[in-house]
Amino acid sequence: MNVPVKQLTLFEEESGGIKCKFCDIISGKIASEIVYSDDNFVAFLDYKPLFKGHTLVVPRKHFNDIYAMDDSVLSKMMKVITLISKAVERATESDGTFIAINNKVSQSVPHVHIHIVPRKHKDGLKGFFWPRQSYSEGEEREYAERIRHEIELLVNSKNR
Repeated sequence: MNVPVKQLTLFEEESGGIKCKFCDIISGKIASEIVYSDDNFVAFLDYKPLFKGHTLVVPRKHFNDIYAMDDSVLSKMMKVITLISKAVERATESDGTFIAINNKVSQSVPHVHIHIVPRKHKDGLKGFFWPRQSYSEGEEREYAERIRHEIELLVNSKNR
């Protein structure tokens, strides 16, 4: 088993391997504001967002890095990323989104995950050393509901 180098992470090593926080979110063992779910992917709000509405997209199957993913899964992932990015942009009334994948280095969780961060012109983010924010009580649920609503509108408009 290929175990990543221990770093400041959201995973724990157990006798049977690594206990992944994202796998626990996917399975429902850890509560999270899920904004999207299908047979292959789950999207949920980052608990320490760069900006409110910052969403993570993760494959249901555990992959440590994108090199382990086949072309079919990668293709499906891009379609989901596009959908979630549009929804986040609309729900947060942002000017666009920043989409990023940390591959091995800087992964706080060794499970492939894509950051979708709402951005506005002149929002103050420069470089990659960005302060994280916190949601006030009830605010995380409000952002999740807005993003879920926009996903529903986007999916329904494609099916017409």
